[in-house]
Amino acid sequence: MALYDRILITGGRGMLAHAFQTTARDRGLSATLVGRDECDIAEARQVRSTFERVEPTLLINCAAFTAVDLAEKDPRAWESNSVGPGVLAQACQRFETTLVHFSTDYVFDGSLRRPLRPDDPVGPESAYGRSKLEGERAIQANPPPRWLVARTAWLYGPNGANFVDTMVKAARAGRALRVVDDQVGSPTYTFDLAAATLDLLDGGAFGVWHVANAGQTSWFDFAKAIFDEWGLSPDLSPTTSAQWKATKPDAATRPAYSVFDLTPLEHLLGRPMRPWREALHAYRLRCGTPGA
Repeated sequence: MALYDRILITGGRGMLAHAFQTTARDRGLSATLVGRDECDIAEARQVRSTFERVEPTLLINCAAFTAVDLAEKDPRAWESNSVGPGVLAQACQRFETTLVHFSTDYVFDGSLRRPLRPDDPVGPESAYGRSKLEGERAIQANPPPRWLVARTAWLYGPNGANFVDTMVKAARAGRALRVVDDQVGSPTYTFDLAAATLDLLDGGAFGVWHVANAGQTSWFDFAKAIFDEWGLSPDLSPTTSAQWKATKPDAATRPAYSVFDLTPLEHLLGRPMRPWREALHAYRLRCGTPGA
């Protein structure tokens, strides 16, 4: 049975599912997308029914609760990010389906000041990060015949809320903006993540991988690059994580440093990942003005 015979994508209404659907189509592949209204991944009956209907050879799980601050108090984060992946893993076991699942840089505490490897110690400091880590562990506790967990970071792309669109819309609205300058990571374009993930599958990869665009930046410098790309000049100033937390005490704690070591990824792909600044330019060319 070929890997791409029947592709099922959960979380089918979001920006990552959109990128996978488009990337798969460009490669001559088709996929069945299901949203939460059709298949809540934390509900075993719904998952079983969907698997019986589609009989997937490959499941790409794009379903997740990604509202990081809201996850501090909302039980839906645990259901979607922790329970759901375990339910999917058991279904993939039963149907001998390859499972691709996405995790996050938030599983790290940000204390290591070097690019992070998949086997580095984890220590999430937010409910969101803990829920995503437990999702990884749920898959590994009941592993399908083949599974791949791709940790990624600072995700943006068309068809979903993201930092880039938020900044552009706020600047166009004339808002004064204060952006954190002491958190460093790698902005990642959904289309580059989708392409790299499919290439990993083609290369026979399994287990935990780190996938992001190349390079690093702070949120503040990312915002400056966004405004430069869109030709905007808003009232922008830096702030610290501590100052931000003081104004928003219920906000989740983010890792101060979460740049990934992409060496294993690039070695298997046989190519470097696109630098984050080039990816941002590609996003503007594809999408134009957010909200226009």
